Amino acid sequence: MIEEFITFQKFNDQNSASELGDFFKEKKLEYVLEDNSLSFDPTFANNGFGKEFCIKLKKCDFEKGNAFLNENAEKEIVEIDNDYYLLSFTDKELFELIAASDEWNPFDVSLAERLLKERGKEVTQEEIEKIKTNRIFELSKPEKSQRTYIIIGYITAIFGGFLGIFIGWHLLTFKKTLPNGNRIYVYSNNDRKQGNRILIIGGIFLVIWLLYRFLK
Repeated sequence: MIEEFITFQKFNDQNSASELGDFFKEKKLEYVLEDNSLSFDPTFANNGFGKEFCIKLKKCDFEKGNAFLNENAEKEIVEIDNDYYLLSFTDKELFELIAASDEWNPFDVSLAERLLKERGKEVTQEEIEKIKTNRIFELSKPEKSQRTYIIIGYITAIFGGFLGIFIGWHLLTFKKTLPNGNRIYVYSNNDRKQGNRILIIGGIFLVIWLLYRFLK
């Protein structure tokens, strides 16, 4: 069975994505660069709206990819400018950054750890692993009940609209990728059941409305 490639990082410009791809290529880490950009810019502003480039790795390589990036970040820290914005962060802000390390680049995470160490508040490897475990636990919790979203889904599904079908499909199938590479459903089991019902109702009523329009 061929192992699936999962999104590791997203970028809104191709150069940044390509740079990360080249970095992994140097490390002999297999990756995929995927362009998920919208083919049409509804804003007509040509400002990068809808641009999305993803670097994907195999789940088993997520830890290795993060390790390579952290190692590279350690080397870059020695070249930091004196006015780098992270230097003005309080201890509390640095701890919060480390706790949400999946939302920051490896350079900033490594620098935050270095700054805390210099301030006499070093975060041990054991504490970092605990923080990561707690972070994954928090991110694994399903989103709060999508009551309004579900009501709109039922209403639009009954009228045979594609919006209802989309809402049902989204509630039922939408997943997110955790920092460790695991893929989980975003919504609770109850909301996913509602999504399945909306999807079925939307499909039935769409057929009914189409037959009505055709036979009218």
